[in-house]
Amino acid sequence: MKQLIIAILMVMPGIGFSQQPLELKDAVNIALRNSLSVEIARNNVKISGINNNYGIAGGLPYVNATVTDNEQSTNIDQKYSDATRNTQRNNVVNNSLQGALAGSILLFNGSRVVNAKGRLGIQEQMSQQQLVTRTMAVAANVMLKYYDIVRQQSYGKTLENSIAVSRKKLDIIKAQQSVGMANNADLFQAQVDLNTQLLAQQSQQLIIDQDKTDLLNLLTLNPDSQVVIRDTIIIDKDLSLDSLLKSIDNNPEIIAAGQQVDIAMSIQRETAALRYPSLNLNAGYTLSRAQYAAGFTQLNQQIGPYVGMGVNVPVFNGTVYKRQETIAGINAQNARISRDTLMLNYRTNLIRNWQAYKNSMLQLETARQNSEIAAKLLDLVMQRFQLRQNTILDVENAQQSYENASNLLINISYAAKASEIQLKRLTNRLNL
Repeated sequence: MKQLIIAILMVMPGIGFSQQPLELKDAVNIALRNSLSVEIARNNVKISGINNNYGIAGGLPYVNATVTDNEQSTNIDQKYSDATRNTQRNNVVNNSLQGALAGSILLFNGSRVVNAKGRLGIQEQMSQQQLVTRTMAVAANVMLKYYDIVRQQSYGKTLENSIAVSRKKLDIIKAQQSVGMANNADLFQAQVDLNTQLLAQQSQQLIIDQDKTDLLNLLTLNPDSQVVIRDTIIIDKDLSLDSLLKSIDNNPEIIAAGQQVDIAMSIQRETAALRYPSLNLNAGYTLSRAQYAAGFTQLNQQIGPYVGMGVNVPVFNGTVYKRQETIAGINAQNARISRDTLMLNYRTNLIRNWQAYKNSMLQLETARQNSEIAAKLLDLVMQRFQLRQNTILDVENAQQSYENASNLLINISYAAKASEIQLKRLTNRLNL
């Protein structure tokens, strides 16, 4: 687990986006390095590690040193049966010095220390799982946004190809018109079609730029930075439902929920231990010295070690401990219910993403064939249009079919990839 966390939080060297394309692996590592939420989770791991100590659990001895030195001015008036011993003085200076070194160690308290130490260890493990959960969430968000940029750029590429066709269509009409074989209506329609596509291209570029700004925000980088992404969507085709269902127990949130049950049960045992006697071993060294300038006693000094044992037996406290134990048991039951509910929700989410993944994979090959056919159709229609065997309306229809087929292919590819990412996040399989 610690090696995984170290790998997740590995600091990557800076990347000059303007010099080379931003790869997905680099984007994920930059996001994990800069993420404030990951840093908070990392600090929580440190805190829980510091707390995981026998001293916090109450199993180590307590040692205290105290020193008190009092200087006092008093009036003394002492009378005895023997009048010659009477003493009467004003402003007599007295000094009282007391010092002690005391230590105490708990020998038995119904295994409360053992349960507390076990609980602290589980809390440290749970904080590590929460860190993994946070890193997985950050990585998944970066991946989804990264591939969404790839998708939007594919839309842009399709528009570029269609614009090239529109320019060629306009050139053909101009050439035909120059020899009296085309009218102004076709020329105007071709120009309108081209301008419309150019406007669509500008709108698509805005979407791409804003997507890149969102990605920079996920990477916690300056939103004015330049990002170059040249990538394709490659889908993992080796996923199987049985393997995914078996791996869902590896999800860090589910593991943390199980650890929360263990913590609640440990608290229940700790609360039950309050009803048992506790035994302490006490030892120390004391010094007591009182010096008086006048009076019957002018010096009283005591010095030496001591050792002893103390027993505390809870007899009755208004059933407070019993009620606290009952409440702790209910909390443990609630923790189990929360774990089971989380498991059910995650299994449902996994099945839904699997259904989306499987459906997208079934559609993918057909969409790819359809895209290839649409491209061939557009090329054929353009050849026939140049020979005046097709009309400008035929070209427009072929262009629309090409754009729809190309965009459908990239949409299905993105849907399959998004489902794949979610499936791997749910089963703790994301490659970071």
